[in-house]
Amino acid sequence: MRLSAYLAHEIMIASNRRRSLIPLCFIATFALVLTTCEEGHERFSLEGLTMGTSYQIQLLEIPGEKGPEALAGEVQGILSRLDREIFSTYSPDSELSRLNKHPVGISFAASREMMDVLLLADAVFSSTSGAFDPTVAPLVNLWGFGPEVSLTEVSVPHDRDVEEALSRVGFDHLVIDEARSEVVKTRNVMIDLSAIAKGYAVDQIGRLLDERGSESYFVEVGGELKIKGVKTDGSSWVPAIEAPLDQASEVYEIFSNLGRSIAVAGSGDYRNYFEVDGIRYSHEIDPRTGRPVRHHLAAAYVIADSAALADALATAYMVMGEEPAYEHAERGEIAVFLIAREGDAFVERVSSAFSPYLGEQ
Repeated sequence: MRLSAYLAHEIMIASNRRRSLIPLCFIATFALVLTTCEEGHERFSLEGLTMGTSYQIQLLEIPGEKGPEALAGEVQGILSRLDREIFSTYSPDSELSRLNKHPVGISFAASREMMDVLLLADAVFSSTSGAFDPTVAPLVNLWGFGPEVSLTEVSVPHDRDVEEALSRVGFDHLVIDEARSEVVKTRNVMIDLSAIAKGYAVDQIGRLLDERGSESYFVEVGGELKIKGVKTDGSSWVPAIEAPLDQASEVYEIFSNLGRSIAVAGSGDYRNYFEVDGIRYSHEIDPRTGRPVRHHLAAAYVIADSAALADALATAYMVMGEEPAYEHAERGEIAVFLIAREGDAFVERVSSAFSPYLGEQ
């Protein structure tokens, strides 16, 4: 889900006054653009494609001493490795594809990146009582929301098919040995980390920029964000929360990072669904019941230190529904902005930890 509509408007204005395009000779999936923003100061924008979506990085200056081309190459190298080599479900040779094909009961040697994500996924799985479950793919496919299924012909699956698919779901069928960096499947589950991997990629780019000494940046991968510092004029970065409408993008609310280093991720049910006999079936499948959620929560936005954590929690909250999500956030002091349907209108519910970010625009 896109959180950057407000920033995109600012970038569009800047792009109309573009001064120069720095050519790169790496992979033709990204470009580094030098722009002039409203205040008359230069801003660097690194843009490209990864993980089946786009990414964009806004910088007030190029950190370190290697220059913009070197930084662009490092960014692309990190994203390419995380996508094609580790977390891709499309590449047959990726680490995740190999883990999914690995025999049950046999140890699988995992990379540091894979271990990071699996351990975090396991923590969120436990914390949310299974609402976040990266093994939900058989149910997603059964209900017609998988990558190879067209929603032009949809139907509600039979209960026995739901139960059969449900028997192949459960993140607790993974035994994760952190000390040995090994994973063992106790059942032939299919793992899909798309609801956490983009956030992890954002975190890794943020770490790179931190190591290079960057004091201010805005990183986005597929709508998941990592924001740090302030803009040239001293004002905070201002991301936007998108209205949960299945039409042209519309800003619902804006907030501020307060000059802090924060990560943001969102999830919603309003662009991927089908209707049969007047009943709306969302792509948000509850891995505990095997069926699409039926509550009125339309979108959830989470602020956290880690984009991977925010990504996973936003997904979990969309499964849990408004009241359980709000209670979970309050107990854990988690910053969340929830948007629920109330008839033909929307109402928001904001956790105590999120409220301060709405105060400075």
